[in-house]
Amino acid sequence: MKNFLRCLKYSWVYRTRLILSIVCAFIAAGFWGLNFTAIYPALQVMGKGQNLQQWVDKTIDETEVNIAKLKEQLDSPGGPRAQMALVQTLEPSSFRERREHELSGAIAKLESKITAESTWLFRCQQLRTYFIRFLPQDRFQTLAVLLGMVLASIILKGIFEFGQEWLVGSITNRTLYDMRNRFYRKVLHHDMRQYNQAGSSELMARFTNDMENVGNGLKVLYGRVVAEPLRAFACVFIACLISWQLTLLFMVLVPLALVTLTKVSRMMKRATRRLLEGMSQIYKILQETFTGIRVVKAFTMESYERRRFNRVTKEYYNQAMKVITIDSLAGPIVEILGIAAVMTALLAGAYLVLEGKTHLFGMRMTQHQMEVETLLQLYVLLAAIADPVRKLSSVYTKLQSAAAASDRVFAYMDREPQVKANATGPMLERVKDRIEFRDICFSYEAGRDILTNIQLTVKSGETVALVGKNGCGKTTLLGLLPRFYDPDHGAILIDGVPVRDLNLRSLRRQIAIVSQETVLFDDTIYNNIAYGNRKAGREEVEAAARAAHVHDFILEKLPHGYDTVAGEAAHSLSGGTRQKIALARAIVRDPSILILDEFTSQYDAESEADVNEAIKEFMKGRTTFIITHRLHTLQMVDRIVVLDGGRVQGIGTHEQLIHTCPMYQRLFEAAILRKSA
Repeated sequence: MKNFLRCLKYSWVYRTRLILSIVCAFIAAGFWGLNFTAIYPALQVMGKGQNLQQWVDKTIDETEVNIAKLKEQLDSPGGPRAQMALVQTLEPSSFRERREHELSGAIAKLESKITAESTWLFRCQQLRTYFIRFLPQDRFQTLAVLLGMVLASIILKGIFEFGQEWLVGSITNRTLYDMRNRFYRKVLHHDMRQYNQAGSSELMARFTNDMENVGNGLKVLYGRVVAEPLRAFACVFIACLISWQLTLLFMVLVPLALVTLTKVSRMMKRATRRLLEGMSQIYKILQETFTGIRVVKAFTMESYERRRFNRVTKEYYNQAMKVITIDSLAGPIVEILGIAAVMTALLAGAYLVLEGKTHLFGMRMTQHQMEVETLLQLYVLLAAIADPVRKLSSVYTKLQSAAAASDRVFAYMDREPQVKANATGPMLERVKDRIEFRDICFSYEAGRDILTNIQLTVKSGETVALVGKNGCGKTTLLGLLPRFYDPDHGAILIDGVPVRDLNLRSLRRQIAIVSQETVLFDDTIYNNIAYGNRKAGREEVEAAARAAHVHDFILEKLPHGYDTVAGEAAHSLSGGTRQKIALARAIVRDPSILILDEFTSQYDAESEADVNEAIKEFMKGRTTFIITHRLHTLQMVDRIVVLDGGRVQGIGTHEQLIHTCPMYQRLFEAAILRKSA
């Protein structure tokens, strides 16, 4: 529950609304209890053959007579006080002590009866003064007024219940709003290693399903946990005024109910955690299937994906049924215990009424003989207590579900990125001298090295190509430059300053990346290009599009020009067009470091020639890294770095490497064969 309690901190901002909701719940609970007090006067009107004015006058007279008799009994010449005075004149002895003890008990018992009768007299007088004297004399009219008052009380109770529910809903949704934004902000600052470990489907599950479970828990906590105990307390308070002893007898089963609910809640937390994990698996399969739907259809794997999805959803169904079973058991268990408690108190009260007694098993249960109407009033109040208690039975399970969900949410919120932003570090303006890779070693997993002892120096404004077989570490090496990851050993320096020491945002502002896997957002083409520089104006965006040879296409082929929405994953655009838009995005950023990772992989020959010319112009004055397998792209570079197995096998121009680097020779021959084929 520790993490769920942390969620309450986000609600503390809205404490004014929370206090108002508690006030509304308190008033609604008062009206709830008052509604049941109408039972007693209604029974008196219908069953005694007298109106309430006559009944209260008679009750006051009888109570005054009883008080007078008790006082006379207490203060008479042969009463316990007189006897106590005589006993106290005796010499100290065991007899005197025993007799004083007996007489003290008798005096206390009579004084207790006088106090009880006086309290009852005071209540009846207050009732006559402030309530009954305003009622009509006719019994039917009195009953109609009582029912009207009950109706008015129910209406007022409904108004305050609505107020409480509305305020609780407002607090819950505002809390979730703040938590989601905080969670999103935190996740955006995670490093790439953490993203790779989590997976987007897992994050989606925690943003949606887990957050909803947290919200349900908060709603229950601020709603039922506040309102239902207040309703039960209102009935308990009124029942205690009638007979606190019988009410206490009703409460003896509460500890047993709490123990039962505690065990059920623990089972619920475990089951809910497995259920949430199952939902994450469903998100994962949905994402994989819909992202790779072309592959699924091309390889006719629909039936396989259906079976895979069916297996996961079946597991989710089984876990969901466990949760439902546990949740469904809690209500009946509490209801059975509640009814047993009510029946116990009712049987005890019925015995006192039918036998005309005030004691049960030697214990005083009422101050005076209980009437049938009083017993029925007490029974109604105890039964009314059972309703909020029954509703509270599901509170434990929902809170445990919220606790399990909050554990999953805060497990990500508490993660600290290994790549620190270093907000106090020096700002990088432009690359002026050189970029150095000093003895770089890196691995995604311990024991599986991706890069080993990389030594490379690139001068400012130089263009360097990285070539090698797939998986040799080219993309990983360049991913260290904008600090998507930090090397396990060694350092990258820009103008002599380690990138770890630089302000991270200023570092990344100087870098633009155009990758093979082009990502466009579900936004306008204009905004997708301006994503590289949110301060860019219309002219700069269009100039970047012209430089990327996509301006004419946007104006002529797209229905709304730059205001055309790309759509989800930009599937309506060809791969070459997407890459040109991504190139325009990099151009508008005006970086000093440019990273091109197979940036022409989806161009046709004519488009590639145009884009290469644009790239040549754009690369001037910038430090450029190119990952490519295309021979003609190598004509644009100053030097070539050959990687194999995470190690540098050669550095130089094409003419130097073709004679000195066997690895480069094999790559060049393979490229010649592909081109001729």
